[in-house]
Amino acid sequence: MKTDTEIKLTQFSHGAGCGCKIAPGVLDEILKSNFIAPQNDKLIVGNSSKDDAAVYDIGNGQGLISTTDFFMPIVDNAFDFGKIASANSISDVYAMGGKPLMAVAILGWPIKKLPVELAQQVIEGARTICAEAGIPLAGGHSIDSPEPIFGLAVSGLVDLKNLKQNNTAKEGDLIYITKKIGVGIFTTAEKRNVLKEEHKGIAAKQMMQLNKLGEKAALLKGVTAMTDVTGFGLLGHLIEMCEGADLSAEIHYSLVPLLDGLGFYTSQMCVPDSTFRNWSGYDPKVSGITGDSLLTLCDPQTNGGLLITVEPNSKKEFEELLISEGYINFIKPIGVMKVKAEKVVAIL
Repeated sequence: MKTDTEIKLTQFSHGAGCGCKIAPGVLDEILKSNFIAPQNDKLIVGNSSKDDAAVYDIGNGQGLISTTDFFMPIVDNAFDFGKIASANSISDVYAMGGKPLMAVAILGWPIKKLPVELAQQVIEGARTICAEAGIPLAGGHSIDSPEPIFGLAVSGLVDLKNLKQNNTAKEGDLIYITKKIGVGIFTTAEKRNVLKEEHKGIAAKQMMQLNKLGEKAALLKGVTAMTDVTGFGLLGHLIEMCEGADLSAEIHYSLVPLLDGLGFYTSQMCVPDSTFRNWSGYDPKVSGITGDSLLTLCDPQTNGGLLITVEPNSKKEFEELLISEGYINFIKPIGVMKVKAEKVVAIL
């Protein structure tokens, strides 16, 4: 068996990060059901919407947030894989405006193919991110699987008055994104050994960044809706927000923040396969798409930024929060929510 330093985890998985997600259209088929669930007035957010996590009313004005997320390696380093997968899992709690409480691990490991020492490094990466989020990694479950898989099941709390969902935007709201787009493209370039030296580590660093901003943004009444951008790309998650609120959106592509140097890789068509899988589900719903905007807006993100809608009269307050939290490069809205039109999203 190869030594730990020679092993590249991404070579042992057919997918990568949130790009492993099942295509939106296929997922709709899987979730289709005639089953009528018993009425539960305490379930505030469940399967009826395409939100980031479930929320259960536990009384005293508080909601319990429950979520899980896991995927196959998007980076070769085991410790970094554990950090990225964990930050991505915890993000769903922040996207609901909540505070994470604890996590348990989900580990699948090909025992006969990869050293168990690497699995230990994955868990250590998870412990590091959980500590950064201020929560314990309190246990978990593991299996022997054909490919390496890791993630967390995370519980959190939210004051229900501050709960943010992805289907509550209003006409006229401004649209913000809090991380640059393009990690799917960068990680694909790295897997194909064409990533430039000056770009190495950029995607991993961004994917490890916790979306703690969501907990503070939820305290602002002018923040109307929130979700995190993951495997369906910015375009897919924006479509979910629009359809959930029965609205459309206009996006100014020139204002969408992209990773520096992204154009080189898109010009070489160095993009994940799931980019085109995503677009096949969005094509009828979008106007104004071009070659470049298709490759970037449909790029599957792993622990991507928060997609946030804000009432115009709260613009100043929200942008002041962004500045105070170090998001100086993300204080310009990238678009606006509009009355429902023939197309769900217009790219300008």
